[in-house]
Amino acid sequence: MTESETLFLTNIASSDCRLGLQLHVHPSKLKRELRAVPIVAIASANAASANVTARNGLRHGWTEWRELNKQYLGKKRLVVISDYQAGWSVPSSPLSIEELRAQWASGARGSPFTAERPIHDLVVQGGYIERLPLACLKMGIVDIVEVWTHWRGARPPPEDLTTNPFLVRRSFAMNGPEAPFASNDMLAHILTFGAPDILCVWGLGVSEDILVACKSSYKIYNSIDAPTWRVPRSISQHFDLVLTGALWQSQEANRRHPEMKTAVLPIGPEFASESMFYPLDGPRRYDIIYVAAAQAYKRHDILFDALAKLPLGMRALCVCGYGELGNILRAQVQTLGIDVDFVGPPGVPYAEVNSLMNQAKIGVVCGINDGAPAILTEYMLAGLPVLANSALVCGLQYITPRTGETAAADDFHHAILSMLENLSNYSPRQVVLDNWTWPHSVRKLCEIMDSRAGQK
Repeated sequence: MTESETLFLTNIASSDCRLGLQLHVHPSKLKRELRAVPIVAIASANAASANVTARNGLRHGWTEWRELNKQYLGKKRLVVISDYQAGWSVPSSPLSIEELRAQWASGARGSPFTAERPIHDLVVQGGYIERLPLACLKMGIVDIVEVWTHWRGARPPPEDLTTNPFLVRRSFAMNGPEAPFASNDMLAHILTFGAPDILCVWGLGVSEDILVACKSSYKIYNSIDAPTWRVPRSISQHFDLVLTGALWQSQEANRRHPEMKTAVLPIGPEFASESMFYPLDGPRRYDIIYVAAAQAYKRHDILFDALAKLPLGMRALCVCGYGELGNILRAQVQTLGIDVDFVGPPGVPYAEVNSLMNQAKIGVVCGINDGAPAILTEYMLAGLPVLANSALVCGLQYITPRTGETAAADDFHHAILSMLENLSNYSPRQVVLDNWTWPHSVRKLCEIMDSRAGQK
């Protein structure tokens, strides 16, 4: 196939319609711009299908389809592609892009979404995956925000609006388990509705054909982990901006791509929400709280060893949202004879996490090889100073004389005692309000993106 060759895809069958498409396809798996040119949409002859296609605007052709969907197609969109996976098993052979595009165009795979509530009703809350897009929506940078995740199986669930009425979550069938993740389903959606204006890709990434289909998008990457890159060079070359958790990560990003824009703006501790975590009145039953997954890289052993060296009566609370080591951690506590209570896994709602934080005096972060943990500024917003492992590779910039301390693992017990004796020296919430809540972070992001645009 030559570069100029045109592949006509016709008679694309679905239960709802037959859609004729003309695709201009580059021979090496769409390594340049991939674009789709709609020709015509013809309703199926049977009455049931005709009703469905009429409902989705296909009966009268592509012009009418675009008219019905113009509220979505004409809006500025931001999409976050997370590397989260759900479902059970990946099918041996995924549906073709043509079949899936017909499903998206007919409405069989879901509908476009636009928020109907006024934007002043939007509250920037949720997990770190959700806060960046919601902050961009609140500030008027975009009109629509979506979070896309991956589904193991041929039948992803429908779009989900239950987390936040201003944000839609979509699941897309994966082609296979290998990262970066390929998805004919995701590619078909992009070809049907167009590329988003801003595309954020977190973690393990997506296949190159998806990024090529989003050639017009401003593309942002964040590994959300200690490694700077969790995607190969063939994928990373497509990004306009890399968000990092520390200066060394930015330097490493530029060693791979010297001209690429980088910014130390980790999506976890940045874009913090003051309405999610805040001080509450009440007794402080615990000296220490550690909110972290029950997984080895979170290094609960450092906290436990420190507690074993501290005077009797020191109490700690571990809150674990997920992880496979819950029972092992409880057994370690029993063996050491230290006073530690556990909540989870599974986790509890954010409001309960805030309540539990307010039962403690300080928060700790014990990990080393960790991305900048969101909990750093979440502790602080709840009014807790933070003790962080001085070997933490990302996120130590959030520990200042007013927000907490750092200490090596062997000195954790000394640092805990010192902080508990000097709690009045810290004012962590105010520092976060002045620097790292979402209005500050989204303004930084806008400045970075504008400077990048100016270089093109």
